[in-house]
Amino acid sequence: MKIENVWVIDDDKAMRWVLERALEKAGIPVTVFESASTALHELGRHVPAAILTDVRMPGMDGFEFLDRVQTDHPKLPVIIMTAHSDLQSAVGAFEKGAFEYLPKPFDMDEAVELVRRACLASSESNAGSVSEEKPAAAQPFRIIGKSPAMQEVFRAIGRLSHSSMTVLINGASGTGKELVAQALHEHSPRASGPFIALNMAAIPRDLLEAELFGHEKGVFTGASSMRKGRFEQAHKGTLFLDEIGDMPSDLQTRLLRILSDGHFYRIGGYDPIQADVRIIAATHQDLEVRVRKGEFREDLFHRLNVIRIHIPALHERSEDIPVLLQHFMQSSAKELETEPKQLVDEVVEHLTTLQWPGNVRQLENVCRWLTVMAAGNEIHMQDLPAQVLEGNVEDIIDWRSMLREWADTELAKGGDAIWNQILPEFETVMIEAVMKKTGGRRQKAAKLLGWGRNTLTRKIQELGLFEKTY
Repeated sequence: MKIENVWVIDDDKAMRWVLERALEKAGIPVTVFESASTALHELGRHVPAAILTDVRMPGMDGFEFLDRVQTDHPKLPVIIMTAHSDLQSAVGAFEKGAFEYLPKPFDMDEAVELVRRACLASSESNAGSVSEEKPAAAQPFRIIGKSPAMQEVFRAIGRLSHSSMTVLINGASGTGKELVAQALHEHSPRASGPFIALNMAAIPRDLLEAELFGHEKGVFTGASSMRKGRFEQAHKGTLFLDEIGDMPSDLQTRLLRILSDGHFYRIGGYDPIQADVRIIAATHQDLEVRVRKGEFREDLFHRLNVIRIHIPALHERSEDIPVLLQHFMQSSAKELETEPKQLVDEVVEHLTTLQWPGNVRQLENVCRWLTVMAAGNEIHMQDLPAQVLEGNVEDIIDWRSMLREWADTELAKGGDAIWNQILPEFETVMIEAVMKKTGGRRQKAAKLLGWGRNTLTRKIQELGLFEKTY
């Protein structure tokens, strides 16, 4: 295919030179501009095959330029380049109609191939295509990452910003699958609707059907009123089914029927209810393997696997760990209403080398622990938990995840006053830990807990711990 002229817009002279040489070497005619306003003026007289433009430039920025191009030349492919590669930049580029999003620094061969694809799309001109309704303005969403692996995730969220397609998210526990699902919802045409999440693994099997589909009044003992299920609650919005691989086989069949027919019935109900719901599913399991073993329906897998997004494990994006550490130390301090503590370089380097089997959630828990337990405002190697210092992060228990699962299970069983149930257990564990650490010295134990000595003594008496030997 013979490629017509391609434009490069960037205020960085070195970037213009490198791209110009790479494109010319590939046999692609190129014209360079140092400002978007100059390129826009020239666009009134000549339309290129494709445009590469930087975002942050003096005067008119790349997004404003893209808006102007979309108004007058909606089929002209524009590739957005940016050194500020975060989720908002990626999604913003696609929402404004960019052909592709290219985070700097990038591989020149990749850039040249992307230009070829843009020019091919331009020549085909896809005149009959109709774009979907633009999503409502999304709320800022905090998914952090500048690594190439996370840029692929951001690109996927951006490409899907005009869509309500079914998405399957793969990733290990603690990688942030629900955050990605929320971002997909917030940057979709359904953003004004509800986002309802349900963890398949956290709900007892015999309660899961009612949780999903609801029930009519009097259909079973204790059903004193009609109850809407998660499908009904998610009407006009998104239903996030976490750990879909744990869904029982009979409910897999019901879910498949809903995806096929577009309606469902409450338990004990006779009237069909329209299921105007976008499904986003997630799992840490290999569903293909479960399909081969007969543990997951193949037809349901293909229904869910329309678009797949893989969330990388933290050790696959270790370059993101320093910025994640900074973010979690600040958020932990804000949560605990204290000043943020600073990690010395040696600590950051050590934490960056670890494998983090619990992924981002585990890293966040360690930051919370350091915010509470480290004595000074600067955190040094000796302040790290023993397991982290020795590199045995596999031994760190993700207590927040376990507590969340316990709470979900208790609520699903109909439990109430669960705070009164868990608080004494939580306080007992914390008191026993600090009393063991201090050899029973209450003054020092109270300081470690952030309490006064009288408060610790009262708690020990209330919990019946005064006879324990530490």
